[in-house]
Amino acid sequence: MQSFHRRSWGLVALVAGLGGCATTTPPAAPPTPDLSAHRARAICPTGLPEGTQCLSGKDEAGAFWWIAMPAQWTGVLVMHAHGGPELGQPRAERSAADLQRWSIMVKAGHAWAGSTFRQGGVEVRAAAQDTERLRLLFNKEVATPRRTVLHGQSWGASVAAIGAEMYPNSMDGVLLTSGVLAGGTRSYDFRLDLRVVYQAVCGTHPKPDEAPYPVWMGLPPDSKLTRADLAQRVNDCTGVNLPAAQRTPAQQQALDTLTRQARIPERSLIGHLNWATWHFQDIVQKRTGGKNPFGNIGVVYTAATGQDALNAKAARYAADPQAVATLAADTDPQGKISKPVLSLRGIHDATAFVEMDSVFADTMRQAGNAQWLVQTYSDSAEHSYLHDAEYPAAMDALLAWIDRGEKPTPKGLLKRCKAVQPRFGGECKLVPEYRAAPMEARVAARAR
Repeated sequence: MQSFHRRSWGLVALVAGLGGCATTTPPAAPPTPDLSAHRARAICPTGLPEGTQCLSGKDEAGAFWWIAMPAQWTGVLVMHAHGGPELGQPRAERSAADLQRWSIMVKAGHAWAGSTFRQGGVEVRAAAQDTERLRLLFNKEVATPRRTVLHGQSWGASVAAIGAEMYPNSMDGVLLTSGVLAGGTRSYDFRLDLRVVYQAVCGTHPKPDEAPYPVWMGLPPDSKLTRADLAQRVNDCTGVNLPAAQRTPAQQQALDTLTRQARIPERSLIGHLNWATWHFQDIVQKRTGGKNPFGNIGVVYTAATGQDALNAKAARYAADPQAVATLAADTDPQGKISKPVLSLRGIHDATAFVEMDSVFADTMRQAGNAQWLVQTYSDSAEHSYLHDAEYPAAMDALLAWIDRGEKPTPKGLLKRCKAVQPRFGGECKLVPEYRAAPMEARVAARAR
C-alpha cells in the first residue's frame, strides 16, 4: 500500500512538473439560466449578441457590476478585472463599457462578469476582493459555472495575478492581456524618469513661479492643476500637439529628448505624464503615507545631444524603504499561482511595455511555478484591445489546458486563431517566435 501511494504521488508530481493538468473528463456545461425574472435584470449595452441576458447592480461595498449571459452558454464564466486604475468614485458606466469592449467573450458563448471596483486609485488587493465578491454573487444568484477564468486587462492583469494568489480555489485558470505585470515597484520607474527628464528639459511641472515639490509626489495634495493645464504646458514646451512643421527647433529638441528617453511615441507622451502626475499623487498621498516609493539613483538618462548636461540637471531621489515595502505588498505579484496562466500582449505596446513580461516570468520562476505560465505575443502597438480572433483563441487554448492538460504553445495558439478567424473576424497577428527582452533593456537600471 505504501509503495502504491509513493507511485501515485510520483505521477502527480510528474504531471505538475510538466505544467499540465491531469487529464480528466471536463465538467458538463450547465443549462443556460433564465434571468428574465431576476431582480437585477437590465437592458444589455449595445453590441452584445442577440439573446444575451444582462444583470446590473451595486454591491454592498459600493462597487457597480454587470453580468452577461449568452443565449447558448458554454458553462464558462469569465471574471473580468479592468484596467486603469480609475481615479475618483466608481461609475456604473465603466463596467458597462468594459462589457461592450469584451463582448467577444460573450460571442464565444462565455458568461462575463465585471466590477468597477469599490474605490478608485492604485489599490490592487481591494480590487481583487471586489472581483471575488462578484464571483460569489454570480455563483449564488445566477449559476454554478463548470469553469471560471480570471481575466485581467492592463492594470487589471496585476489585479488578476494577485487575485489568483489570494483566492487560489476560486478560478480554474488565468488570462492576462496587455498586462502591467512588473509590480508597482518596477512598472512605474519609467514614469518617474519621464517626470524627472521633463522637469530638466522643460521646467514647467511645476513651473518656476509655483511652490516646488519633488516630482515623485505627483502633485501636492492641494493642487488645482487640471489635465487641460498639463497638456497646455507640455505642448508649449514640446509642440507635441502641433504638426511637426509648426514646431520650433527648441520644441522639437525637447520632444526628441523626452520620447527618446522614455522610448515612447509622441502620441503617448501626455498620457504617461498624466499617469505620472495623478496616479503618483494617489499612491503617495493615499497608499504610502506621503513617503516616496520611487527612486532613480544610478540612472543614466539618454539624449541625442547634451547628455552630460541632462544628467547633471536631472533631480535624484532615493526611495523610502518603508514606502517601497508598502507599495510592493499591495501591487507586486509573488508568482504563487499553481493554475494555468496564459498571457497575451502587443509587442509594440507603448502603455504597458512588453519587457514587463520578463519580470513576471522571473517572478513565476522564482516561486517555482514557471511551468504554469505561457506567454504569447501579437504584432501590435495597441494596448486596450488587440484583435477579435486572438481572444477566443486564447480562451480555447487555456480551457484545453485546464480541461485536458494540453499546455498551449505560441505556435498552437496561432493555429487556433486562424481556425476561429472565420467566425469572429479580426486579424491573427501572433508571433510565435517572439520572446520579451529583460526589463533593463527598456527602463534604465537603478539602485534598489
